[in-house]
Amino acid sequence: MRQNEAMELDALVERASTEIAAATDLESLAEVERSFVGKKGELVGLKKTLGQLEPEERKAAGQALNEAMSSVAAVVVDRRAVLATAAEAEQLASERLDLTEVIEEVKRGHLHLVTQARDRLEDVFVGMGFTVAEGPEVESAWYNFEALNIPEWHPARGSFDTIFVDLGEPETTMLRSHTSPVQVRTMENQEPPIYIVAPGRTFRTDTADATHLPAFNQIEGLVIDKGIGLGDLAGTIESFVGAFFGHEVKTRLRPSYFPFTEPSAEFDISTPSGDWLELGGCGVVQPKVLENCGIDPEIWQGFAFGFGIDRLAVMRYQLDDIRELVNNDVRFLRQF
Repeated sequence: MRQNEAMELDALVERASTEIAAATDLESLAEVERSFVGKKGELVGLKKTLGQLEPEERKAAGQALNEAMSSVAAVVVDRRAVLATAAEAEQLASERLDLTEVIEEVKRGHLHLVTQARDRLEDVFVGMGFTVAEGPEVESAWYNFEALNIPEWHPARGSFDTIFVDLGEPETTMLRSHTSPVQVRTMENQEPPIYIVAPGRTFRTDTADATHLPAFNQIEGLVIDKGIGLGDLAGTIESFVGAFFGHEVKTRLRPSYFPFTEPSAEFDISTPSGDWLELGGCGVVQPKVLENCGIDPEIWQGFAFGFGIDRLAVMRYQLDDIRELVNNDVRFLRQF
């Protein structure tokens, strides 16, 4: 191949490479490719001139032309890979679907206010060495009353406003009116010493108002051990109140009466205003109750206490109406 022809071929390959690199999409690249190596392309057109050359020149020119076409084809392949990747990315971006279902901040649920109070109470008592005990919500008269020294004729039995269940003999099965039956079942099935708290739902025929609910939550505590007295009860209540409300809150006991404890008391806590607020009832376990549960009162003594979890939540969060706890108003519940 003559020198000037070789220079023209190199210039043609360089121009082809420049135009290929300038192609911005696959369509324009295909057009450039056709203009140089297509059937009517400039490089293919040079093949027609090979017949005019002498045999020796034709061989060298043909080899140089083939190398030029291969070089252009390789540049096309590289550029096509780059443009194909860009085109695929653009297509994916244009076809992308937003499948987001929630366009605002996710508002996750949380434990109910009463459940929060119950969990915190359990944590406090477990930290004091108690264990958590549970029992059925439907009870017999024995566990709900008689084992607790409240026989059928006892006047205190009428004050419980019991909700009876149509099961067995009339007025022998009921929704438990306190969680004290859990204490009885524990004493029947567990050897002393016993240190338990019994949280759970209880039921009475109360009409719902700002301070009462017909279905409410209680937590009761029971300690059975040797040498237990009223001083141990007062110390336990003081420790609990300090851990739950803060040690600036004081406690006091006022004489009262319950069939299942003797002596019995109401326990109060102090308020920031200087007043006293009743929290629950307590006392030393009646020896008759211990005997009913198969425990010798000459060896073992104990104390019990109980209060409403719902009311405690009302006091802790200074609510005006206890019914807010069961109205299921999301606007109210989200505040806690």
